[in-house]
Amino acid sequence: MPEKPEVITVVKSLKPRLIGKTITNCNVYWDNIIAYPTVDEFRKKIIKQKINDIKTRGKFIVVILDDYSLLIHLRMEGKFMFREKNDEVTKHEHVEFILDDSISFRYHDVRKFGKMYLIDKDKVNLVKPLSELGLEYDDNNLTKEYLIDKFKNKKLPIKSVLLDQSIITGIGNIYADEILFMSGINPLRKACDITIDECDKIIKNTREVLEAAIEAGGTTIKSFTSSEGVHGLFQHSLKCHGRSGEPCPNCGEILVKIKVGGRGTTYCKKCQKMI
Repeated sequence: MPEKPEVITVVKSLKPRLIGKTITNCNVYWDNIIAYPTVDEFRKKIIKQKINDIKTRGKFIVVILDDYSLLIHLRMEGKFMFREKNDEVTKHEHVEFILDDSISFRYHDVRKFGKMYLIDKDKVNLVKPLSELGLEYDDNNLTKEYLIDKFKNKKLPIKSVLLDQSIITGIGNIYADEILFMSGINPLRKACDITIDECDKIIKNTREVLEAAIEAGGTTIKSFTSSEGVHGLFQHSLKCHGRSGEPCPNCGEILVKIKVGGRGTTYCKKCQKMI
């Protein structure tokens, strides 16, 4: 699933081709992609809206229109395609935006898990889904005091809590493994047992890992690409995720893979001891 660095990479690839364009028509071929409002309302409201900017919030792409914000969550395999207006719509192209009467901008999703929301621009941060999100990784309010307060009553494994988008938004499975590895924290430890110094390490390494991944264009794993021909390279820099059975780059111990909260989790038993 695309995480914060991948979503940022998507936005960077889309901005040059979308900003300044006007949506002159919209076709929805799989209704379940549209989470809010109804499909008919979505189509009616979005037509004649100009694309003024594209940002991110957590794992959401936020397309700033004249009157609305279009939120897009790619989920597992969502990606975008640019076509000519009259090109045939393929099996996995579920939403089509016609731009300035000629460009066909299409949302492609094999799994059909992606979601789109069209929300009044001045309310977008006050209602779901964005109102439920926690702090961004680079927010100045993300401090060790903030984290220790969020962790103190949580008895779930720290790996599961790092995936909680209401605390720090944008971290997914890949980067949670990397952050905990660099912090020397066992993924199975209860969040409430994490110390304030370890919170400081988590923040420092979250920023280091995500900024390095953003610089590399994200992590291309399985079928993820940000758009046509755009692939991330950070998978070549991963220290532990996806490397079970290989030696730990720090101590040489063989990295192991377990399940934490149903998610595949790779770590080093020696470097990330259970305390």
